[in-house]
Amino acid sequence: MSLKEQITEDMKNAMRAKDAGRLGTIRLLQAAMKQKEVDERVTLDDAAVIAIVDKLIKQRKDSIAAFEGAGRQDLADKEKAEMAVLQAYLPARMSEAEITQAVQAIVAEVGAKGPGDMGKVMGVVKTRLAGKADMGQVSAAVKSALAG
Repeated sequence: MSLKEQITEDMKNAMRAKDAGRLGTIRLLQAAMKQKEVDERVTLDDAAVIAIVDKLIKQRKDSIAAFEGAGRQDLADKEKAEMAVLQAYLPARMSEAEITQAVQAIVAEVGAKGPGDMGKVMGVVKTRLAGKADMGQVSAAVKSALAG
């Protein structure tokens, strides 16, 4: 079963269970997926769905920080609940040590020498680690690998 089919199935289950919070979040995800399919006239594969989920989670993280900064804990809690539902659709994340190891291997493979080669390294890293690792951690690992 593809990830897209799994999301549809989860939406049906949330409807049956009358789980309004989960249902709303899954509908947001489906709307984002449909928008991408319509805009780009493509059928999404699992990698594209994971990229959309990643983007939605990043938006939730930004919103949580903004709401907590403004003292709106009620809204921050709602965003955290949505983020928890979305994270269920991501594959297992790589640990920091695995990220560092993968980045060092790519740096050696590409032959990057210093901070000027960051774009070249990030291009390769994004294709290999997208959906598997937090890109914020990956970027930090690339910076430290190129600085050293």
